[in-house]
Amino acid sequence: MTEYRVGVRDLKTHLSAYLEKVQKGHTVIITFHGKPIAQLTPTREELMDRVRDLQKAGLIAWSGKKPSVQKPKLVNSSDILLSDLVVELRQ
Repeated sequence: MTEYRVGVRDLKTHLSAYLEKVQKGHTVIITFHGKPIAQLTPTREELMDRVRDLQKAGLIAWSGKKPSVQKPKLVNSSDILLSDLVVELRQ
């Protein structure tokens, strides 16, 4: 989206106009004597709203419950590290 640069005085004078721009998705950089000191950006969607949107789109499936932690399928019980085996196979 578009980025606007505005001085503090102009921002105070036209605050509602700049807030409308931010509401439409634009970013407003606030300057003081030509140097950026702050920025106004649109708020992000709430996390749960984004999760629901992804569920509706069929991109994720979630029951709403806390995820369960599963135990590892395999446990390395030898003295050789798995990382050493991977290095050996790559050579």
